[in-house]
Amino acid sequence: MVDVDTVTTVGVSFKNSGKKYDFDPGDLALGVGDLVIVETENGLACGKVSSQPQQVSPDYVKKPLKGVLRKASEEDLATLRENRSLEKKARKIATTRIDARRLPMKLVAVEYLFDRAKAIFFFTADGRVDFRELVKDLASQLRTRIEMRQIGVRDEAKMLGGYGPCGKEFCCKSFLQDFEPVSIKMAKQQNLSLNPSKISGVCGRLMCCLGYENAFYDTFRKGLPKPGKQIMTPQGQARVRSHNALKGSITIQFRDGKTVDLVEPELSRLRQGLPLEEVPGLSGEPRGQAPEPQAAESRETRQEKPKGLPATATPKRGQERPEAKEGPQEKSKKIAEGESGKEGKPRRARRRRRRRPRKKSTGTGNESKGSS
Repeated sequence: MVDVDTVTTVGVSFKNSGKKYDFDPGDLALGVGDLVIVETENGLACGKVSSQPQQVSPDYVKKPLKGVLRKASEEDLATLRENRSLEKKARKIATTRIDARRLPMKLVAVEYLFDRAKAIFFFTADGRVDFRELVKDLASQLRTRIEMRQIGVRDEAKMLGGYGPCGKEFCCKSFLQDFEPVSIKMAKQQNLSLNPSKISGVCGRLMCCLGYENAFYDTFRKGLPKPGKQIMTPQGQARVRSHNALKGSITIQFRDGKTVDLVEPELSRLRQGLPLEEVPGLSGEPRGQAPEPQAAESRETRQEKPKGLPATATPKRGQERPEAKEGPQEKSKKIAEGESGKEGKPRRARRRRRRRPRKKSTGTGNESKGSS
């Protein structure tokens, strides 16, 4: 049972366009791929059903729907074949007249309406072109209405078709209905090479596929510090080096050059503005205090080894250590026994070295000896 508050529509696409238009199917039983004759603003046209009939709300339909007149018959198919041959003939004539008049334009395609009431010429140009004389030449030879329609390079690729660097058919030719704006910022966010030959399509513009994952990258970067920003961690201050949306992590670098990847739940804490806990990957030790446990262990081992081992069991390199550990007690004994006199000899030598240059530099020394 059909609801009174709904409208039945069917999607139909036309030549050189992947865009789908809604039509009223009426009582016809249509399926995807059927050729149908429909009524358009320019007259009759032949299209292909691209979606099954469905019930939609009247608010979804903005304009009064045109109706599907009938399915394409054998006569209609013969008319289509004749139109294709006429389009090839018109293309040759138009190309000849464009070259003769030296017009700065490139002819892309020619399309006849189903009832041959009009011939549409699609072309590209860098600027505006005065094609009034060209229209007169075409109308006199083709005996029909002429329409010149200037298109962009993206529309040209969509009409001609082809295969991209990925090996698949152009997205604009296969399934894209409208061209979404694409900017160089999208390539930067995805860490792609900014080489024009790498990120440009056959049409010479940025590839449409750059915008497919842009929303995902925007969602990942939202709330996170940008590369180059400084953040504080329990291990010290670090700088955000890069973002990796595919891995779901960001790379930070400490002042000593060590890099660590932050993942969830650290990223959620950054987005919420909460302080970070200890960064994993640094063994949970605060930066600048890592050598203290090692120093404490070395002190303990140094203190424990002499107690349990005799003096003869120490290694050769450690033979000097007991002398240093004897310290003030043995020094006092040596001083009492008179061994400290040996230490006084170098002191006297230093005093003599200081006196010698004084005697040589002054001339009064000889006079004093002679006077004495």
